[in-house]
Amino acid sequence: MSYDVEKPDEQWRAELTPAEYTVLRKAGTEPAFTGEYTDTKTRGVYSCRACGAELFTSETKFASHCGWPSFYDPKSADTVELIEDRSHGMVRTEVRCARCGSHLGHVFEGEGYPTPTDQRYCINSISLRLVADEE
Repeated sequence: MSYDVEKPDEQWRAELTPAEYTVLRKAGTEPAFTGEYTDTKTRGVYSCRACGAELFTSETKFASHCGWPSFYDPKSADTVELIEDRSHGMVRTEVRCARCGSHLGHVFEGEGYPTPTDQRYCINSISLRLVADEE
């Protein structure tokens, strides 16, 4: 797949911290309950840390108590890309930034959360940057 933002691997490594690179470009996962945005209730827009694309809003963020920020819907359907992930002996749906292809996390369905979509976008904090609403 081609993306609007494409860079050589060396450039991604230079622009991202080692931890950001591992998650965003190598589909790593930050440890549960360690991320900057796991419990934040600040209102605003969550953008891709790699390219700045607006991905999620605080209006769809909810407390899932899973250890990572959870959202029940992206900002719009075309901001994320969903890909079947068969790694680690499981079948899951990976969530990537549709603008640069960076790994964000996974989406899960039918877990019984009281949300309008019954979906949980389980997203690594390190993949995001929160732009707070002006008060």
